[in-house]
Amino acid sequence: MAKKEAVISLIDTFSEFKETKNIDRKTMVSVLEASFRSVIAKMFGDDKNYVVIVNPDKGDFEIWRNREVVKDEDFKNPNTQISLTEARTVDASYEVGEEVTDEVIFEKFGRRAILNLRQTLAAKILELEKENLYSKYIDKVGTIISAEVYQTWKKEVLLLDDEGNELLLPKNEQIPSDSYRKGEAIRAVIERVDKANNNPKIILSRTSPVFLQRLLENEVPEINDGLITVKSIARIPGERAKIAVESYDDRIDPVGACVGVKGSRIHSIVRELRNENIDVINYTTNVELFIKRALSPAKVATVVLDEENRKAEVFLKPEEVSLAIGKQGMNIKLASMLTGHTIDVFRELEEGEGEEDIMLDEFRDEIDGWVIDSIKKLGIDTAKAVLNAPRDMLVEKADLEEDTVDDVIRILKAEFED
Repeated sequence: MAKKEAVISLIDTFSEFKETKNIDRKTMVSVLEASFRSVIAKMFGDDKNYVVIVNPDKGDFEIWRNREVVKDEDFKNPNTQISLTEARTVDASYEVGEEVTDEVIFEKFGRRAILNLRQTLAAKILELEKENLYSKYIDKVGTIISAEVYQTWKKEVLLLDDEGNELLLPKNEQIPSDSYRKGEAIRAVIERVDKANNNPKIILSRTSPVFLQRLLENEVPEINDGLITVKSIARIPGERAKIAVESYDDRIDPVGACVGVKGSRIHSIVRELRNENIDVINYTTNVELFIKRALSPAKVATVVLDEENRKAEVFLKPEEVSLAIGKQGMNIKLASMLTGHTIDVFRELEEGEGEEDIMLDEFRDEIDGWVIDSIKKLGIDTAKAVLNAPRDMLVEKADLEEDTVDDVIRILKAEFED
């Protein structure tokens, strides 16, 4: 292949790239011109006296060089100067100080120059592709995308969008029960776009509360229309979620609208989230009432608030305590996340139960002191207060072993039985 044909093939290659990557004509010409100028600058140390004209539609280009006419004895730099004698072989009328413009044939620069051009062009195209990818996705953070599974690894899944761009779904952004097959289309929210060393990485998520919110917006027209607002979302991905919603139209029941007739709207979201159980409640600015609703299905008797520390003590009838805590503590954890308050659950005392209590410190001869101190840090300092507190809360918040908590409860119960 002749050298000029090789150069023209570079333009053809770039034209193909333009079609697949949606590069506009102005950008394409700019990249080609910059590539030629880069090669010229490397060869001659400067490219200021060169004019590069690229015509990608025809697949050709022109390079013109401007040189100053100098006296023969002052001629030093053939790249920027032309001797008076040589200039007059072009046109006998040239005088010292005038400028001669002549076309430069690129193939005469040699094979190395062509190779240099190819490498420079490839590097600029890659850089442009990265910039375009970053610009495309940085504006889409928080939106849902559907992409095709290309490869699964232990720590992440590689997906491709409809233009073949690579997207990543890390393990910690996957619903625990998710499983993926190559070629399968899955939905996720664009969580963020990382850009380390100018290499953009698009990170997706299926565990983010934003993913659940976007699914709701797709299924519930009233949310899209601004008639209903999602005020707060708490999720334990793949297990359970709580959503607080509010309506700006008294005629619209926000919970009913989100759930749909016979659960039609919420069911499609539940299936997408691998059967994640979703509770929808009415939002209210009344914090006590909001906490009561958040602990549903448990029926709360009393809420004592500490707004300064964003804490709440909740008292319930004995049969309601387990409902408030929920399986593996999920209900109280989600309620705390939803309301932004640390919630402690206590069993409401029956009539007469408040009489004849005993301070915990009285049991230091039977219970290790560090165990008593751990429990007292929760604000529980009497025997009956310990017996009224949920066992799971003592294990989790006092950071005690289950056997240790059971021994404490056994010792305290025995004291009152005696």
